[in-house]
Amino acid sequence: MRPEIAEAVALLKGGELVAFPTETVYGLGADAANPAAVAKIFAAKGRPADHPLIVHLASATHMAHMTHWAREIPAEAEKLAAAFWPGPLTLILKRQAYVPDAVTGGQDTVGLRVPNHPLALELLAAFAGANGSGVAAPSANRFGRISPTTAAHVREELGERVPLILDGGACPVGIESTILDLSRGRPVLLRPGAIGAADIARVIGQVPEMAALRGEGGETPRGDEKETPRGEGETPRVSGSLEAHYAPRTPLQLVSSDGLLFALRDALVAGERVAVLAPTAQAISHDLVSWRQVPADPAGCAHDLYAGLRALDALGCVRILVQKPPAGEAWLAVNDRLQRAAAGSGEDDET
Repeated sequence: MRPEIAEAVALLKGGELVAFPTETVYGLGADAANPAAVAKIFAAKGRPADHPLIVHLASATHMAHMTHWAREIPAEAEKLAAAFWPGPLTLILKRQAYVPDAVTGGQDTVGLRVPNHPLALELLAAFAGANGSGVAAPSANRFGRISPTTAAHVREELGERVPLILDGGACPVGIESTILDLSRGRPVLLRPGAIGAADIARVIGQVPEMAALRGEGGETPRGDEKETPRGEGETPRVSGSLEAHYAPRTPLQLVSSDGLLFALRDALVAGERVAVLAPTAQAISHDLVSWRQVPADPAGCAHDLYAGLRALDALGCVRILVQKPPAGEAWLAVNDRLQRAAAGSGEDDET
């Protein structure tokens, strides 16, 4: 076992935090079976106590990994795990009674996934070999802020709050996992990600229902209810479900491709320094304009999205103008993140 992995396992077994890379974003991990350790995640992030975490497992090859955490595993879950794990898909299942409330936010469900990153899998396998059952890990950033996609982002966000950060380079996907609810007898997509509804349908033969998602033009529940018991048919709270999330400190404004130039001209007339995130090359050259180009395809844009927003957020501009991506399922995840980012941008830290 490599020294850094051995150190990480020792920290986790000792109830401490470890940040580690996944294919989606960097996670802030703790022993999911240790409520005191899990509480340190919430303290480090400034995360609301009723906001559930995702448990990361070492493998999908043995059902024992899932049955330790979930008491009901429908056939659809087995098929999806076989098809997409390791990978960016989180399954919401009925929890075992002994799963800590700190992990589930007090709900009767638990989120599970197997990440597809060699360093994460090495860590999780070593932790399982030391009799660890799973690592609870939200994104390794202040709650509500831009998710980190490099180890440097984690250091910027959390600093000494994390005893160890495992550096696995830039995350290849760049946005959080798809979350699919299988706890209510029908599949419901709760958070879009790299694995889409069509991908899921090809495996289980059923198109999942769509919860109210940002990016589809409909209203989205705020997701910030406190201490409210939930009925059997109600949607579980999940990571990234708040209306305002993934947000820079700088106010973020979504504009159409036609509206971008008008917004820029208005800002320059007012003498405002602005930043731009767009798939097009820089259209206006001016000392008051900082322009960052992102790829024009959904996967490329998702990969570069958070790093781009983080870089522009650090410039001290009056606002960040983001050109709206196209509509459609391929862009659903990116649109979801941007609309939540716009709703939460410019707010103070929660800590």
